[in-house]
Amino acid sequence: MKILCLHVDYINFKPLKKALKNVAELSEKEKKGEKVAESLVVLTAVEKGDVVKESVKKLVENVEDIAKQVKIKTIVLYPYAHLSSNLASPEIAEEILREGEKELKKKFRVVRAPFGYYKEFELKVKGHPLSELSREIKSGIISGNEKEKKEIEEYNPQDFLHEIKQSKLDTSKLKDNDHRIIGQEMELFLLNQSSPGMVYWLPNGTIIYNELIKFWREEHQKLGYQETITPLINKSALYKVSGHWAHYKEHMFIANTDEGEYGVKAMNCPNAMVIFGSKPRSYKELPLRLSDTDRLHRYELSGTLGGLLRVRSFQQDDSHNFVAEEQIKDEYNQIIKICDKFYSIFGMKYFFRLGTRPEKFMGDVKLWDKAEKELKEILKQSGKKFSILKGDGAFYGPKIDILMEDSLGREWQMGTIQLDMQMPLRFGLKYVDKDNKERTPIVIHRVIYGSLERFIAILLEHTNGRLPTWLAPIQIGVLSFTDRNIPYAKKIVKQLGENIPNLRINTDFESTTVGSKVKNAEIMRIPYIIVIGDKEEKDKTIAVRIRGDSKIKTMKIEGFIRDLKTEIENRK
Repeated sequence: MKILCLHVDYINFKPLKKALKNVAELSEKEKKGEKVAESLVVLTAVEKGDVVKESVKKLVENVEDIAKQVKIKTIVLYPYAHLSSNLASPEIAEEILREGEKELKKKFRVVRAPFGYYKEFELKVKGHPLSELSREIKSGIISGNEKEKKEIEEYNPQDFLHEIKQSKLDTSKLKDNDHRIIGQEMELFLLNQSSPGMVYWLPNGTIIYNELIKFWREEHQKLGYQETITPLINKSALYKVSGHWAHYKEHMFIANTDEGEYGVKAMNCPNAMVIFGSKPRSYKELPLRLSDTDRLHRYELSGTLGGLLRVRSFQQDDSHNFVAEEQIKDEYNQIIKICDKFYSIFGMKYFFRLGTRPEKFMGDVKLWDKAEKELKEILKQSGKKFSILKGDGAFYGPKIDILMEDSLGREWQMGTIQLDMQMPLRFGLKYVDKDNKERTPIVIHRVIYGSLERFIAILLEHTNGRLPTWLAPIQIGVLSFTDRNIPYAKKIVKQLGENIPNLRINTDFESTTVGSKVKNAEIMRIPYIIVIGDKEEKDKTIAVRIRGDSKIKTMKIEGFIRDLKTEIENRK
C-alpha cells in the first residue's frame, strides 16, 4: 500500500460518476460531495499482495503517527489509485479502507471519500515541512525469502521486455510546448518503465546538460567555489547525525547490508559537513564554498512523477558555503547576484520567497528570530520581488526559495538559499577565529538552477525548444539543394569547423527535397539552417534561415563565422 498524507486547510470533493460497475449507489447527500475544514487527507492506493488485517493495522499506525506530528483530529480517507501501477483487486482495496475507517474512528473524526467513483477535488495544502508526507506500507503473508523465491520462479523476462517497449509518450492531453513533446522531437531524453522517474539522457540532451554544468562551473570558479565529489551511498548513521533520518527517511532509497542500513544520497549537505570537519579550519579559509553536481535520488510516489518536473534521480548545482556570522549578509548578496546572472541570461523571470520557522524545528528561537530578521533585510535591500511564507523554513533554518512560473502559469521552486545554524552544531564543526578562539561556522545551503532536470523542462517550454545557440544540441544545419552542390556544402562545413572549435554541425546531403530537409531541421530547432544551392555556390555566399524565420538571409561565410563565434563565446 502507498499513502500520501496532506495537511490541508480544507478539501472539497464531489463524486462525478462510477469508475467501477459493482460499487454501491451513493445517497443523495453523498452525491453532493463534502467540504472538510482543516484535516489530514490520506490519499491511498492498495496494492497486490496487501493483506487486509496487517494492512489495516499498519495504515492506522502510520496515520496516527503523522496526525500526532501535525496535531490534527480530522482524517479524510481518500481512495487514490494513481499512486501505484500495481493495484489490488477493488474488493480487497475497499475492505481495507472500510476496516481502516472503523479503527481510525476510535480516535479521530473520519470522512471517507466514495470508493470506485471518479471524483473532482480541490484542496489547499499547508506550507510547513510536514504538510506532505508519503509512506509505503508493506504487508503480506509470504516471508521475505519465500516471496523472493516465488517471484524468481514466476518471472518471465519477456513480460518485462514487453513493458519497457511499451513505454511510449501519450501526447493526447499535453500542450504543444510540453517539454516531453519537445524532448521527443529533439531526441533529448527518454522516460522508460525500466526505471520510473529516472531519465535516460540521449546524446542531444546530454549536450544541454553538460553545457549548463560547464557554464555553472566557469562562473563559480571565478568566485572561489571549490568543486567536490562525495559518496553516493552512506551509512544511516550519517543521516541520523544530520537529522535527515528522522525527518526524511521515507523519501530515501534504503539498502540493507551485512554492515547495517545504508541510504542512497538524497541530499549533499551531510557529506559537505564531513569534508569541512576533516581537518582543523581557520577563519582565514572562510567563506569556504564547497560545490558539487553529484547525482541525488529521492523516492517520490509513482503517482506524483511528471516528466522532468518531478523525478526520482536528478542533479543539482549545489554548494555549501561555510561562513562566520558576520559574513552572512555579504555571502547572501553575492548569491543573489549569481541568481540574477543565471536567470537573466535565459530571459527567465523569477522572484524570492522567505520561509520562516516551521512547527518542527531545531535550535534556539532567539537565533531563528535574528536570522529571519536579517534575511528579510537582505531581501529588501536586493530590490527583488519577494513574499513570506510562514512555517515554510527547513527544520534547521530559514530559507529563501527562488520561484518561477512556467509557460502554463504554474509556480515552481527552482533554486534555494538556506541558512543553517544547526547542522554544523550537530557535526561538532569548529574553526579558529582571529583571537585564537573556537567558533562554530554557519552554513548556507544554496542551489541556483535547482534540479537540472526541472530547469531544463521549464527552459524547453519557455523557449519552445529554441535554445540559445551556445546551448543548442545542434547549432548549425547545412543542407544541399541538389547533389551537385554537395562539394561546396562540404567546403562550408570544413570552414565553419576550422574557425569555431567544437561547433556542433549537422549535415543533410540526402537526395530529398529542400522543403523536407528544412522541415526536419526545424523539428530539431536548429538555430541556423544554411542552404547551399547553385546561386550560393556561384556567388560564394550562404543562404541562412535564422531561428525559424521564413525570411532567408544571404551572407558571406566570413561575416557569418565572425558573428556566430561572438554569439557563442558571449552566450548570447
